[in-house]
Amino acid sequence: MKFGLRLIQYLGNPRQLVELATLAEQAGFDSVWFPHDAFMVNTWALAAATAEHTSRIQIGTVGTNSYLTNPAEIATYVATLDELSQGRAILGLGLHTKEMVEWTGLDAGNYLTHTREAVDIIRRLLHGEVVDYQGEAFSWTDQCYLRFEPHRADLPIYIAAFGRDYLALSGAIGDGSLPMITPPESASYMVPAIIEGALAAGRDPSEVDIAGCAWLSLAEEEAASTEVLRRMISYFGPYFEAPALQTVGLSPADFTPIKNLVAAGRHDDAAATVSDEMLRLAIRGTPRQVIEQIEQVAALGVTHINLGGPLGPDPATAISLMGHEVIPYFRD
Repeated sequence: MKFGLRLIQYLGNPRQLVELATLAEQAGFDSVWFPHDAFMVNTWALAAATAEHTSRIQIGTVGTNSYLTNPAEIATYVATLDELSQGRAILGLGLHTKEMVEWTGLDAGNYLTHTREAVDIIRRLLHGEVVDYQGEAFSWTDQCYLRFEPHRADLPIYIAAFGRDYLALSGAIGDGSLPMITPPESASYMVPAIIEGALAAGRDPSEVDIAGCAWLSLAEEEAASTEVLRRMISYFGPYFEAPALQTVGLSPADFTPIKNLVAAGRHDDAAATVSDEMLRLAIRGTPRQVIEQIEQVAALGVTHINLGGPLGPDPATAISLMGHEVIPYFRD
């Protein structure tokens, strides 16, 4: 099992996020990831700063999409990051929901084609090709090529996906897949789709690193790990897909009252409305409880646990607990 840490903007200001990334390296995490969400602090700036303050840990993006950032820009961003970090960059391209793209008036309905073509274009650019490309989503001329040599031509590209078809695409074309396993039990629905996509493409499924994106809330005491989750669940829970929620007996309809409260700006009321059942969306509890839940996720086929969310009532303490108690358990 590999360990990734996913740092969302709610954990602090940009400098504090970079500090948490350096703590992750010290704690033994294999990778640190920055979600690329619309209208939130910029992923590329955070990743570049992290590259300058770390020396070993891999640095990834989650949900960089080819609607809000053209593949020409994505390729130059990630190649530059790879040079700055001396070969530690990972591109996590795709979507976990198309709704956030559509806030901007763009139609993201062709996300399967858009992602497939974007990955093809970016790989070809990194390999030094002239990408005179005529596809369904992109139409480029013979002037489309990088004016510099990337540090690595085969920089890993992971696909952030949702729904069986998109998950299958991630298995077919990705070096890795970034499914949102919220709740953790939803890995039982997502992993088979990824494997099926790899097999259909004639690939060995073991070639695909399944980096399940889970929420974490870790503390010395179980009670302390629960309350910090409620605000995060109230904001993001309404976007989760029905088959994933069904694995713990929930449905999108359960989140409708919460979504309405958030839309009205009543965030405290929305958090208070989160039920105890909804807390099952996260990996949570004491180090021993977190170990048990990660073991269950590993048994479902996840090969790289990508932990985000609140992390715990104190993020730095949670990272330290991971480094001292959880990660060593799996290394041993």
